[in-house]
Amino acid sequence: MFLLLSILCSTVIFIIFKCFDKYNVNTLQAIVVNYFTASVFGYLNYDSPVSFSEITQSNWFLGAIGLGVLFITIFNVMALTAQKNGLSVASVASKMSVVIPVIFGLYMYNETLNFQKGLGIILALVAVYLASVKAKSEEKINIKSFYLPVILFLGSGIIDTSIKYIETKLLSDNGIPLFSASIFSIAGLIGIGLITFKSYKSAFSINFKAILGGAILGIVNYYSIYTILKALNMENFESSTIFTVNNVAIVTLSTLIGLLFFKEKLILKNWIGIGVAIISIVLVTFA
Repeated sequence: MFLLLSILCSTVIFIIFKCFDKYNVNTLQAIVVNYFTASVFGYLNYDSPVSFSEITQSNWFLGAIGLGVLFITIFNVMALTAQKNGLSVASVASKMSVVIPVIFGLYMYNETLNFQKGLGIILALVAVYLASVKAKSEEKINIKSFYLPVILFLGSGIIDTSIKYIETKLLSDNGIPLFSASIFSIAGLIGIGLITFKSYKSAFSINFKAILGGAILGIVNYYSIYTILKALNMENFESSTIFTVNNVAIVTLSTLIGLLFFKEKLILKNWIGIGVAIISIVLVTFA
């Protein structure tokens, strides 16, 4: 259930970013509002009084700072990639990064890798590519924005790997809401700094669409992190299984939503990719 909710929330994040572009929402302002909204939800879900000293003295605090920096950086990159290169390109760039935490899990935690699971992981990568590739008329990549998917790929992989490491080594089960809230608070404070810096260079005005959009995004974003942490905390599944199923399912669902709601055209390769994705999920889940 936690894995299914994580897939749903992460897919909705891509949809929200697409809507930001459609309705001229100030992305940076919305991202900052999103992080403060998400942090509030984290603090409200923590079952003990919140203490600043407790947070700063926690053994995961430095990791939360690093993730906070990565979160706001990669979120901005994700939004720019979706807007400049399309929803599918943003999806494939972030979800192909599954190879990074999977390899880390196999090496660091001695997770199993039999033929069925290995085949499933390879098919998952094939599925991600096929489900996201565009028709020839739409395949031209602007060199100026080519760096965005690359940064998104590396950053997403590092985030997933770091989350798993902290969840395994440093985090207790009841500390998930506080840990998540701390990440979002740090990311939000960095965002305030970015907005302040930009206001010196150009006139600043509050985008009220960004407040509403950011609040909605923040709720979804909090639960996307909370549910993936809860899924990783389950003893019956290895992280390589969780990340593979999570990422390939998000790409498949994002592709179908792009078809249904954003009139993105699917070619034969996309449909093949969706079929391969289903096969890979079955193989990895039951390996």
